[in-house]
Amino acid sequence: MLSSLAAYVSLFAAAFLAATLVPAQSEALLVGLILGEAGPVALLVGVATLGNVLGSVVNWVLGLWVEHFKDRRWFPVSPAQLDRAARWYGRWGKWSLLASWVPIIGDPLTVMAGVLKVRFSTFLILVSIAKLGRYLVLAAATLGFT
Repeated sequence: MLSSLAAYVSLFAAAFLAATLVPAQSEALLVGLILGEAGPVALLVGVATLGNVLGSVVNWVLGLWVEHFKDRRWFPVSPAQLDRAARWYGRWGKWSLLASWVPIIGDPLTVMAGVLKVRFSTFLILVSIAKLGRYLVLAAATLGFT
């Protein structure tokens, strides 16, 4: 039982960190847990999705306050990353959040949604769709290869 709990906690933590501006990856862990039959696939996907969405919520909150801290040396997003996300967001609007699962651009997009004060409910729905979709495709591909 403890090993199952540890697997879920580890997956949640990896997915959470992967969605924040901290460099981390959750996909390999999810695949490993699916292949190792660590639990029901739906539950593993749900845990990964929840962690990843909550990590993106941290980015959104950070974006609300970014103007206060963006010039600080310790701030984890470079001006170039913010500018790139602002251009992307300016072109596609709230629908760009459907790309929040994409490496490199996804995290700055979720920060930019906070900077631009995107309604939280809209943010949560679009990011949840994107994150769940990514993990479902990954799980399906993993199961298809076994």
